[in-house]
Amino acid sequence: MATTLIIIQLFIVLALIFIGARVGGIGLGIYGMVGVFILVFVFGLQPGNIPIDVMLIIVSVITATAALQAAGGLDYLVGLAAKFLRKHPDHITYYGPLTTWLFCLVAGTAHTSYSLLPIISEIATKNKIRPERPMTVAAIAASLGITGSPMSAATAAVISTDLLGGRGIELKDVLLVCIPASLIAILVSSFVQNRVGKELVDDPEYQRRVKEGLIVPIETLESTAETTNTQHPSSNTHHPSPTTQQKYAKRAVWAFLLGVFLVVLFGSVPVLRPSFMVDGEMQRLSMPQTIEILMMSIAALILIVGKGKVGDAVKGNIFGAGMNAMVSIFGIAWMGDTFFSGNLEFFKNGIADIVTQYPFLFAVALFFMSIMLFSQAATVRTLYPLGIGLGISPLALVAMFPAVNGYFFIPNYPTEVAAINFDRTGTTRIGKYVLNHSFQLSGFITTFVSIGIGYLIITFLY
Repeated sequence: MATTLIIIQLFIVLALIFIGARVGGIGLGIYGMVGVFILVFVFGLQPGNIPIDVMLIIVSVITATAALQAAGGLDYLVGLAAKFLRKHPDHITYYGPLTTWLFCLVAGTAHTSYSLLPIISEIATKNKIRPERPMTVAAIAASLGITGSPMSAATAAVISTDLLGGRGIELKDVLLVCIPASLIAILVSSFVQNRVGKELVDDPEYQRRVKEGLIVPIETLESTAETTNTQHPSSNTHHPSPTTQQKYAKRAVWAFLLGVFLVVLFGSVPVLRPSFMVDGEMQRLSMPQTIEILMMSIAALILIVGKGKVGDAVKGNIFGAGMNAMVSIFGIAWMGDTFFSGNLEFFKNGIADIVTQYPFLFAVALFFMSIMLFSQAATVRTLYPLGIGLGISPLALVAMFPAVNGYFFIPNYPTEVAAINFDRTGTTRIGKYVLNHSFQLSGFITTFVSIGIGYLIITFLY
């Protein structure tokens, strides 16, 4: 009887996740909260932990990033990246993905990649390189940047005190494991992808589009500067002589980077964080609180030195996406924690021995849950409490962190859709059977390699 009830609860949880994902936006949060209501009021489960720290970190980091966008800092960085990429067109399959990865690693959000994808596609096309090669890796690299970014909601979830932060894992551990792992994974994927598919001029879809007049042949394309000015206004932020706005944008960028540096510094050297006497015992300021204090303060600094407007910050796509993420995590993570915490004994008795003996099976669970949730942070908050309850090593859970990037599997995530649309040659595509799309190879390579490298790092360095 107990098993039947748990299966019914699981079905309800999965159904609400599916409905929320289909609705989109804040749908995950709304329907996740419906799940909390059913689990608590119908099945009598005790409510799980609300991911307060994660939600507040999202608010603080997104506020700082939105302020950077309002001050023109993001556009300025895109201009610098475009200039660098155009100087190395022959290596666009490597440098393009590494650039999107670096942007997302610093900013903590994959939305920064939207400004870079059209530039990568343009450079590849003009140099007769199949755009599918750099575009697919670049879209995947954006997600990898999140799993390892000191600014991302997913990393905040991992190091929160009620998850791995309370079990000896510091920010420096996540960075030390995940950054090298993701970097190597991107390089391996770029190497493989550089040998995939026909050359651009021989691609049937490209030839069809040229024949039907849908695109112009490579030989008659406009100059790089003209094409960019027409298609991607954000790259216009780079001019031979700095303007006043550029000076403010530069200051905003430096202010934001100062925030990133301080987060990494305080996360890597905990002794630098202040301590307080609490109930007769000295307690150090937690890392989530440190991030919240720092990034909200940095947001103010960015707006001051970058002359940004508060109204512009909240109107940008960065702020909107961040608030959607916060609402989604509020509902979906609370539902997941309520379900798994309420039935932890069942999972311990049923699968603890198997998962402990074969930890990679938990990575598979993370992968498939991320496909449904479309959020790394929500996946962490939903399943990591179960992993901890099953006795999986905290370091192993850090190594498995990149497994939460599985949402590339179904090609409807915004970065994938954007990459397909920005590739005017049609080489980046969704296949006849939907799942046989351009991103599968890069996605699986980066997932397997990053987890494998992560395990090597924790094995030899810890």
